[in-house]
Amino acid sequence: MDNRNVFIAIALSMSVLLFWAAFFETPRNNTKQNPQQKTEQKVQQNSITPTITQPSVEKKLTREESIKKEKRVIIENDNLIGSLSLKGALIDDISFKKHKLKVDNNENIIFLNPPETENGFFIETGWTSIGNKIKVPTKETVWSVKGNNILNASSPVVLQWNNQEGIIFEKKIELDNKYLFKISQQVKNNSNSSIDLFPYAQMTRNKIPDDIQNFYIQHEGFIGVFDDELKEDDYDDVEDKKIVRETNAGWFGITDKYWMTAFVPESGKNFKSTLLYENGFKANYIINKPTTIGKSSIGINELKLFVAAKEVETIDGYAAEQQINKFDLVIDWGWFYFFTKPLFFVIDYLFKISGNFGTAIVLLTIAIRLIFFPLANFSFRSMAKMKAVQPEMMRLKELHKDDKVKLQQEMMALYRKEKINPASGCLPILIQIPFFFAIYKMLFISLEMRHQPFFGWIKDLSDKDPTSIFNFFGLIPWDPPSFLIIGIWPILMGLSMWVQQKLNPAPADPIQAKIFAFFPLFLTIILASFPSGLVVYWTINNILTIAQQWVIMKNTKVKTN
Repeated sequence: MDNRNVFIAIALSMSVLLFWAAFFETPRNNTKQNPQQKTEQKVQQNSITPTITQPSVEKKLTREESIKKEKRVIIENDNLIGSLSLKGALIDDISFKKHKLKVDNNENIIFLNPPETENGFFIETGWTSIGNKIKVPTKETVWSVKGNNILNASSPVVLQWNNQEGIIFEKKIELDNKYLFKISQQVKNNSNSSIDLFPYAQMTRNKIPDDIQNFYIQHEGFIGVFDDELKEDDYDDVEDKKIVRETNAGWFGITDKYWMTAFVPESGKNFKSTLLYENGFKANYIINKPTTIGKSSIGINELKLFVAAKEVETIDGYAAEQQINKFDLVIDWGWFYFFTKPLFFVIDYLFKISGNFGTAIVLLTIAIRLIFFPLANFSFRSMAKMKAVQPEMMRLKELHKDDKVKLQQEMMALYRKEKINPASGCLPILIQIPFFFAIYKMLFISLEMRHQPFFGWIKDLSDKDPTSIFNFFGLIPWDPPSFLIIGIWPILMGLSMWVQQKLNPAPADPIQAKIFAFFPLFLTIILASFPSGLVVYWTINNILTIAQQWVIMKNTKVKTN
């Protein structure tokens, strides 16, 4: 128990932070590993609900060529800019006006793309019938515009198509000033008989996005809430097997790290949701009960569509205003939701009063250290006592190296004499692990940190430190490869961890001591590619820990290494 010191606890904390999700969060994102989850996907198929079939599209055009190819309705509000194609009435051209591709240019983030492009990502809505007996609009249908042809927050757009068989289809599309589309689909039946139609909506993504991070700490892929239960499915899950769910209430869509799309079907109507891979990744739903439209009658269906940046205030606002159950979970707060989300509100408040997100990180780190100050004091005093008796422990090990029982008895006698509990130093640190992980998670997922500068060379806290020791931090005119970019902040973090090691009693085992001595260098290399905001947090946290521990050791008159 003599090597139960603070550094081991910190190493354990770091290991949890780096690898927790890989072992504990992955199963909830993987529906194919759990037999019970497979059973949940086997919904009853005796319904007469028809399938959604649409012709595939060859991906051969550039984005610009595809947009220019078709007649379009312009879409623009304070947050979105783009267009919808009159061919198919597809919403397939959306960019985020307030979020740029890079810090140093003015190019908008492009999110939705036309079907003919390699990165096609588009939304379609419509009707289908059993056996396709009724001529309904498809992706090849060319719609006409009734009246206004610009969709914005004050002007909806109405599209119309006549199937020349006595049935007229209309779509009224509304857009608020942020990210919410409201689509009302109307069918006028002027034929000689009653008809049954099933409303549906579908989003299609031609391929997995190139910038997906494949990092277990955050889910990217399919997401939804069905009957109060959050479901997350990876792209490879859907590629392997079609996933079908039925529910009376819920929402679902596709989420990236910072962006998302989601359908919210009409309230109170049972629907079947299907996730599948078929000429692209598809997420669709169809209302199980048909809309029966009598002669000279009108049938209507409504749905909500979100094409959004995952801004916490905006998403929470929609969840409350639109009464969408657990819609805030589209932001992956993780297992420590009850820590992570409140911490975001704290750092967001600090950001607003300080004007700098990096400063907010520093202030939050100080606040967390103050909260845990008594626990840390207790831990460090215990570690100081352990370090004070380490020479005597080494003497006992040498004296009784051939008698393990006697050694254990002598060590326990020493602990009792000096009033030391070897485990007491680790317990307070272990209690803090959920908070450390929550901060780590919160900073990793926060769109609000994206493109926020700190001081000096850090222009984007969501990106890695751009400096590198291998070109002497820019003094040599050479751009090293990405794996050699080990910046100033990661180096400061590694040095602070090394100093922290020196304040702790060294492990008695020489091999273990060498492993721990290498640990700061290992983490420096690993964290060099992490968002600089995370590295700033760990560095400041280490410095504050060192200061507190040094004061305690000085007061207990323990010599540092």
